[in-house]
Amino acid sequence: MQETPARPWTRPHDWAEVVFGVVALLSPIWVDTSTAAMWTMIVLGALVAVDGVASLAAPGMVYGEGIQIVLGALLFVSPWVMSYTDLMGAAWTSWIAGALTVIAGALAYPVANAAHIRMAGQH
Repeated sequence: MQETPARPWTRPHDWAEVVFGVVALLSPIWVDTSTAAMWTMIVLGALVAVDGVASLAAPGMVYGEGIQIVLGALLFVSPWVMSYTDLMGAAWTSWIAGALTVIAGALAYPVANAAHIRMAGQH
C-alpha cells in the first residue's frame, strides 16, 4: 500500500474535503433553496472547507479528521433536520457532500494518526 505523504498541503483526503465543503458552500448559487437550506449549506460547507484547510496545513492534527466526520454527518442529516428534503437539488447536494465528507474524513483519520505519531517521535 502506498503511503500518503504527511507533509503539509499534500494529502489528497484533505483536498477532497476542501472541495466538498466549497461545493456545499456555493451550491445555493445553482440549486433552489429555502432560507434554512441556504444558510445550513453555507455554514456547514464553510466549516468543512475551513477544517479541510486546517488539516492540510497541519497533517498530524488527528482531531481535525474527527471534526470532519461530524461535520459531514451533520451535512448529511441536515435536509431532514432543517426540512428541505422537498428541494431535491439542495437535499441531494447535502446528502452526497455529507456522505463523501464522512468517507474522506474516515479514510484520512489513520493517515493523520500516523503523521501525528511520526511527528511525536521527532520531539
